[in-house]
Amino acid sequence: MADSIGRARPMTYEDLPTVLAIEQRSVAYPWSGHIFRDCMSAGYGCFVQQQGREILGYLVVSCAAGEGTILNICVDPDWRRHGIASHLIAVAVERAEVMQAENLFLEVRPSNTAAIALYERHGFHEVGRRPDYYPAASGREDALIMARVILPGWNTP
Repeated sequence: MADSIGRARPMTYEDLPTVLAIEQRSVAYPWSGHIFRDCMSAGYGCFVQQQGREILGYLVVSCAAGEGTILNICVDPDWRRHGIASHLIAVAVERAEVMQAENLFLEVRPSNTAAIALYERHGFHEVGRRPDYYPAASGREDALIMARVILPGWNTP
């Protein structure tokens, strides 16, 4: 399926206008360009899924101290339900493996049932909740914390 949806590659600063346009079309409370630039400057895994010259989606993943976290994953609304998010999750898992993370975490709105189902299909399960984490139209919304085991006990003797 990766052939029909292009390939993932590292995000560049030149990608930011397109990434920001996708972000703004996709979420009610989008990240700013400053946040994406900070993630890139910090050395986080920032990737775009590209087909030809078109960016279809992106991923930001951080790995440190034996843990990985998907900070942002998004697919252009015109390209959803084509396997792009699944491919980006695979990129995050590969990054976590390379960085020797034992677990990969993410946060998701409980109201985003499609994303929750996608994450569950990829081996994530709920491990906690952050109350009032996300801004919402009527106040705040909790975040579900989900995790997937990557390298169980990789650092044990």
